[in-house]
Amino acid sequence: MGMIFRYTLLVFFLAVALKPDILRAHHFQDLSGDPQLRSASAIVIDDTGALVYAKDESAVRPIASITKLMTAIVVLDSGLDLEEKIEITKDDRDLVKLTGSRLKYGASLSRKDMILLAVMSSENRAAAALGRTFEGGTAALIRRMNEKAVALGMKDTRFVDPVGLNPENVSTAKDLAILVTTAREYPLIVEASTTRRLDVHPYHDRGPLAYGNTNRLLGKPTWDIKVSKTGYINEAGRCLVMQAVVEGEALSIIFLDSFGSLTPYGDSNRLRKWLLGGGSSR
Repeated sequence: MGMIFRYTLLVFFLAVALKPDILRAHHFQDLSGDPQLRSASAIVIDDTGALVYAKDESAVRPIASITKLMTAIVVLDSGLDLEEKIEITKDDRDLVKLTGSRLKYGASLSRKDMILLAVMSSENRAAAALGRTFEGGTAALIRRMNEKAVALGMKDTRFVDPVGLNPENVSTAKDLAILVTTAREYPLIVEASTTRRLDVHPYHDRGPLAYGNTNRLLGKPTWDIKVSKTGYINEAGRCLVMQAVVEGEALSIIFLDSFGSLTPYGDSNRLRKWLLGGGSSR
């Protein structure tokens, strides 16, 4: 028995040495109470895939510009030249919500810069141009976006445009937790998510355009955000998806259909307070 016991200990310690996660405690399990989030749907998943918190996480809702994460993923998967220049044309204008853009017709940027602007600043024409210049055009990109969703197990997700202006782009908080975890694997998306300001030069005869990140939590020292995306149209409300490190643990955090421009950020702080306090907001 002594030899068997020693052998068992040896196997255990070798496993720990090769995979130290075995002994790492996860702080955010079995929390009590409720963080009193105001978003209609929300989910928090820890880095083992375990559920920390959920609220109406399977409800199918419009996701607005969260769509652009999948647009960026599929474009990057395609292997298209990131340094190729893309020119904005009339085909990139928004005919759904009639939103404007600082990228006027004739503006030219690399595909890489278009991805950066689409993700960090939710630039609609940049995302539309990525679709138009995809091999096979926008229709081919949308098809690949939906195929990618299926491959990832996002069973309640559907895309009809690469921008997110169409309210028929839908998903669930549960599915979007998969999307944000996947996005973390793409260095350019991580770069876009964590860059607070970017100067680009789309016009040869003018100065640079300065773009800012749409996630205001990036400026807060209490938040360590690794990847994120915001979204808004009337039908979707305010949306925020992100992966952030809290107390050393990477958490996937999804908020959908928040009323009021500041609600996702208020929910983020309510959630963080609840997590760090061990639960019991009520």
